Amino acid sequence: MKVNVEIECTPEEARRFMGLPDVSKANDVYVDALSNAMKGVSSVDQLQDYAKKIAPMGEIGMKLFQNFIEQGAGAAMAGFANAGKKKD
Repeated sequence: MKVNVEIECTPEEARRFMGLPDVSKANDVYVDALSNAMKGVSSVDQLQDYAKKIAPMGEIGMKLFQNFIEQGAGAAMAGFANAGKKKD
């Protein structure tokens, strides 16, 4: 049996329903710091170095996030590949 449930709500309502904290103020501070840093950047490498320094957990955090994204993309591609196969 398969059941589909659709819920219409705003992202704010979903965040509250799931009990997640409101991190909008922290996000605003992070975005402002990155925006200010980008104003003086003369190269992409310089921007990447700065982003690694201010990212949560520094370069380690960036590598963990990158691995997370790559694994998610790999799992999604495997799911797409298996979607066309017949189930017994």
